[in-house]
Amino acid sequence: MVGLTPSEMPPTTAVKCLGAGTAACFADLLTYPLDTAKVRLQIQGETPAQSVQYRGVLGTVLTMVRTEGPRSLYSGLVAGLQRQMSFASVRIGLYDSVKQFYTPEGADNSSIAIRILAGCTTGAMAVTCAQPTDVVKIRFQASILLGPGSDRKYGGTMDAYRTISREEGIRGLWKGTFPNITRNAIVNCAEMVTYDIIKEKLLDSHLFTDNFPCHFVSAFGAGFCATVVASPVDVVKTRYMNAPPGRYRSPLHCMLKTVAQEGPTAFYKGFTPSFLRLGSWNVMMFVTYEQLKRALMKVQMLRESPF
Repeated sequence: MVGLTPSEMPPTTAVKCLGAGTAACFADLLTYPLDTAKVRLQIQGETPAQSVQYRGVLGTVLTMVRTEGPRSLYSGLVAGLQRQMSFASVRIGLYDSVKQFYTPEGADNSSIAIRILAGCTTGAMAVTCAQPTDVVKIRFQASILLGPGSDRKYGGTMDAYRTISREEGIRGLWKGTFPNITRNAIVNCAEMVTYDIIKEKLLDSHLFTDNFPCHFVSAFGAGFCATVVASPVDVVKTRYMNAPPGRYRSPLHCMLKTVAQEGPTAFYKGFTPSFLRLGSWNVMMFVTYEQLKRALMKVQMLRESPF
């Protein structure tokens, strides 16, 4: 390792996990209102008696600000940051390690199949760790507060965990685990594999060096692919996790009921905010992640240096 710069020295697994979680939290802070707008659009039409109607991303944001106040756009943020710190640390931070584990000894590069398998593995592992935080986040985002005097079901993030476990049992905190594993395995494959391949091709073709433009283009492509393939599962996941007990018997029942009542286009409700959010989230997260890895490795090198 003597003579290596922070950009040349391979980051450790701990650095990747810490960098991924921190970068994901930063990206979430900047894109959270788009995620809230996406959730509201996805559950619209689920309850026929719903009084507030949303039209488009900007219309949803403006309607929420007008009827519920600006703070409603960040409802559930604490649970969202808890989710990202535990979730992204596993699905992104462990991706390279799992990919190397699956790659046969002596192979120069990992095949696309190996990368997809690694993406599915870390995506499923992440959901197993972070599912309760996702349930609480979506409950907050989906709750409509019409004015300052309206009832709020949960007094805060910790109260939400306690209330859900008391009223629905511990299983309530793990509601929708299967569709969430499916959704995040797909998203993780689309994000990580696409980012991995685009970045590799750009570097091999010498169009870019390993810097901001390369990371930006790779992350943008990853965000678009992830949105296209994951939207149907995301809609089912959001509706099932937000539904009161008894509305849906299973994620499959939720999917079939959605098709019967609203048609297949319902699976792409909220697509625009999903892409705006996921595209911008990926750009911010991956660019920050790459810089954090270098910064953390520089700190580690300085600590280990005898001078």
